[in-house]
Amino acid sequence: MVGTAVVVGGGIGGLAAAIGLRRIGWEIRVVERAPVLEDAGAGISLAANGLRALDELGVGEAVRSAARGQYSGGTRTPAGGWLTRMDGALLEKAVGTPIVGIPRATLHRLLREALPAEALLIGYDAGAVRQTAPGRVRVEDGRGDVLEADLVVAADGIGSRIRSGLFPAHPGPVHSGSTVLRALTEEAVDLRTDFELTWGRGAEFGHIAFHDGRAEWHAVLSLPAGTRFPDPLAELRRRFHDWHDPIPALLDATRPEAVLHHDIGELRTPLPSYAVGRIALLGDAAHAMTPHLGQGACQALEDAVTLAAALATAPTTEAALARYDAERRPRSQAVARAARQAGRMGQRLTHPVAVGLRNTAMRLTPSRTATRMILRHHAWTPPRLR
Repeated sequence: MVGTAVVVGGGIGGLAAAIGLRRIGWEIRVVERAPVLEDAGAGISLAANGLRALDELGVGEAVRSAARGQYSGGTRTPAGGWLTRMDGALLEKAVGTPIVGIPRATLHRLLREALPAEALLIGYDAGAVRQTAPGRVRVEDGRGDVLEADLVVAADGIGSRIRSGLFPAHPGPVHSGSTVLRALTEEAVDLRTDFELTWGRGAEFGHIAFHDGRAEWHAVLSLPAGTRFPDPLAELRRRFHDWHDPIPALLDATRPEAVLHHDIGELRTPLPSYAVGRIALLGDAAHAMTPHLGQGACQALEDAVTLAAALATAPTTEAALARYDAERRPRSQAVARAARQAGRMGQRLTHPVAVGLRNTAMRLTPSRTATRMILRHHAWTPPRLR
């Protein structure tokens, strides 16, 4: 079965969905509200499930070439003691690939390059989405421009207007209780590990190392929504000045204007369906989750491949979307719950006794046991598209 599709949203999930649909013979248009597709953002880790999805989309090799494998590192205390050590080689042996780190802008560029330039429509603010007979969906922007297709993929993010229109009674995204500041360093930093997380009381600091010696760092703080600082970098230097190396060095290697600050939201109330008629919800529009497992982008990539595979084999679009919903909703919502719980046991903990008990439990957990826990989310086999 082939047809035409409009993908609303030009982020990682939307571009991946467009690539998948194009690989099975569909005609696609990606519409993005932003007037310019800027290579913005910090960094991202991709686990085996996300890389396997990218392989099925035909861009896995390019992404691996631009990424750095995460073989060393782990989780530490602010004083520098190790809670867990990463065994990237053991993980690679178990699932066939290490976790990799890549600048988000690089990943976005590689996905864009897999699509013809004419497939991307920038500055199109998709507003009303209406299903029309027979079996067509109509997308309109605020200027009266209209696109019609057999399918609309709503990949318009955590604040999805399409989702709000389909489920008006749903409460929508809520603040997770945390905010994140992050940036790429301006210059190379002397790092001894590929990836680290450090958990303090109500705070987390982490880094991802890249091929060129630069790094992405992030700081997650337990703060009310809307909290902002006049000088974010100075505030982070104040909060983390006595945390272990290389945290101060990472902050010193960052330009103040490079720091991004976002509140972390999530869809705490699960959606009853990822498909309504000929509209499919994908990525954060369907299952926005906290970042504590590093699975947000990976789950969107899984969505994209699963949707394309269903459309390639099902007899009708409606049957394909029903299959997509049945396959993706249980898994992605389970991962979202696990990410929320990981945050509660990690960065969100503040009581000294609770922090101490967690740290002891982590130190006593064997490496192989920790690896098995990771594999619950990473060990996913994509459906074949070709």
